[in-house]
This record gives sequence, structure tokens and C-alpha cells, in this order.
Amino acid sequence: MALYEYACARCGRFDVRLAIGTATNQYRCPDCGQPARRVFSSPALRQGSSRPVASLLEQEEKSREAPDVVSSVPPRAARGPRQAPNPMLGRLPRP
Repeated sequence: MALYEYACARCGRFDVRLAIGTATNQYRCPDCGQPARRVFSSPALRQGSSRPVASLLEQEEKSREAPDVVSSVPPRAARGPRQAPNPMLGRLPRP
């Protein structure tokens, strides 16, 4: 069974549990009986996920709406240790 979301013009949104692949574009509103259109929404990924995964999903959602603005390059110490250059790069032709 899958959870499908519909939107009624009078009553608002409601969910319906149907067998996978059997959802139609319209479904009768359980309150007023008028046809409601199907709404496509993202799946509920947070349910049952571990705390680290839920934390990462919250951070991603926050950055989508209000991303952190960087005004300057962070100091070298904050960027971590610099990696040694690959010795194979020294053999490449220079312009």
C-alpha cells in the first residue's frame, strides 16, 4: 500500500492509501464528495531514519531555503592540511 495525496478545492489536502500503481488523477473528497486532483509530493524520507541521517536531511532542507553566505575564503588552517601534489603532475607539459 502507498500513501497518495490529493487536494480538494473546498476542503484542502488529504491522504489516501491505495495499492501501488492504482492511484488516479482524481479522487472523491471524503468530506464534500467533490473530485479532488492528485498532488505529487516528495516521499517521507525522515520516518524510520537514524538520527545522523535525519540531521543531514534537516541541514540539506535548511540550506535549500536559506543557504549560508560566504564573504571570504577561510584561513588555511580552517581548510585542513594541504595535500602533497601528485608527482605525476610534474611530468605534464607546461603552457
